[in-house]
Amino acid sequence: MRIVIVGAGLVGTQLAKHLVQEKHDVSIIESDEERARHASNHLDCMVIHDEGNSIKALKDAGIARADALVCVTDSDEVNMIICGLAASLFPDLLKIARVRNDDYLQLKRQESADRRILGIDHFIHPDVEASRSIINAIEHGALGDIISFSNTPYELGSIDVTPDSAFDGLGLKDYRSLVKEESLVTLVERNREVLLPSGSTVLAKGDRVHILANGRDMPRIFKFAGSTDKPIRKIGIVGGGKVGSLIAEGLVSKHGAFDKPDQQEKEKGKRNILFPLLRTLIPRNSRRIVIIEQDYKLCKELAARFPEALVLNEDISDESFVTEEQLDDLDLLITTTNNQELNIITAVYLKSRGIARTIAMVTGSGYAAMARQLGVDVVIPMKSVVVDSILSHLMGSGVKEVHRIGDGSVDIMEIEIGKDVPALDKPISDLKFSAGGLVMLVNRDGNSFIPRGDYIFGRGDRIVLIAKTGSQAEVEKFFGPT
Repeated sequence: MRIVIVGAGLVGTQLAKHLVQEKHDVSIIESDEERARHASNHLDCMVIHDEGNSIKALKDAGIARADALVCVTDSDEVNMIICGLAASLFPDLLKIARVRNDDYLQLKRQESADRRILGIDHFIHPDVEASRSIINAIEHGALGDIISFSNTPYELGSIDVTPDSAFDGLGLKDYRSLVKEESLVTLVERNREVLLPSGSTVLAKGDRVHILANGRDMPRIFKFAGSTDKPIRKIGIVGGGKVGSLIAEGLVSKHGAFDKPDQQEKEKGKRNILFPLLRTLIPRNSRRIVIIEQDYKLCKELAARFPEALVLNEDISDESFVTEEQLDDLDLLITTTNNQELNIITAVYLKSRGIARTIAMVTGSGYAAMARQLGVDVVIPMKSVVVDSILSHLMGSGVKEVHRIGDGSVDIMEIEIGKDVPALDKPISDLKFSAGGLVMLVNRDGNSFIPRGDYIFGRGDRIVLIAKTGSQAEVEKFFGPT
């Protein structure tokens, strides 16, 4: 696949790095000289130092032969204009634009199938993507990272193994004698190593374990890792910016922000962007929401917008404020400021003072690993969430969703088996990846199950596959159209 990326910021470079690892033909256009030089020195792809809205630069990047254009500059308008320019020249090109302005997102939702805004196929809104991930974590009790899949009750959850828990020292060959619910240990993160486990793998304290199970069974399984099931009644949100306000709206309103799903979301069978929340926790009217924001003007706006919430105009780094307002009795703290270091430090510090669960928003996966090591329960790497959303649109027609887990070296892919794919009517034993991989879930005619050795790939099956990054060529060979 040939992809042209405009913008070599964190998202652009992270996206390009992943695509290059998957053996795609990637070109980057970047107007900033320093960013262009950095990308050229660190990525094995063509980097052009020029304006993205230059037709010459687009042609030099190979737009005429490209399959997709991804615009992730710092300007919404520039991203949209470049996509519109490309659409006028190459209407069949897949065009993806990152935008932050809510108005553009609403326009996208109101468009018809035959009238696309500037010919753009997909808008990616970073704040909405991050808010969706945080809301999903809250809905599941903020016990760890959760990945939900389309039209199935099965989910992939991750949790740290605590000392002296049932999982500490457990060999996976004995896993089923302990855990009676249908489930599967799909990945183990140990120190800086990412393991695709086998029966000989032995879990140990400090391991981050990724488990596939029915959502209703997840809390019981997590208890074996040392998790405690405490109701979430009082929630604190640090930072009243776009992400913080979207989360607050989802928590206090009857309907989430941007509640009307677009056609793509309908097709995927997903919940709305900010969906009705906390089905497993306590009634909405029993929850208390505290929003802490340093900007006075923004606090006034938040107080008017969310009268049900307590809005505090304070500096979260002020220790006296933390003591006076008794923030120690929060059940959950979510840090969403624009300062990722402050988000991590605040979450770690207040957890040390007794807050049971914390969620921190960070920029990239590097800080995410650091935050998890420091004890933050759920970490949302904003740039990685955006990259995953873009990858879901870029992968072949059979690949419906892509999630990267661990240190970004492992992919989770949702794939629909088409009528002309090599995998059709083949046994699961025929699927072998050089770097390791596993089909961990099958959804067939609305029934979901963890496949056994006698499973045969059938047309219309929706499978969830885990594989090391770099295996996409093998995935395409097996599941791509012939």
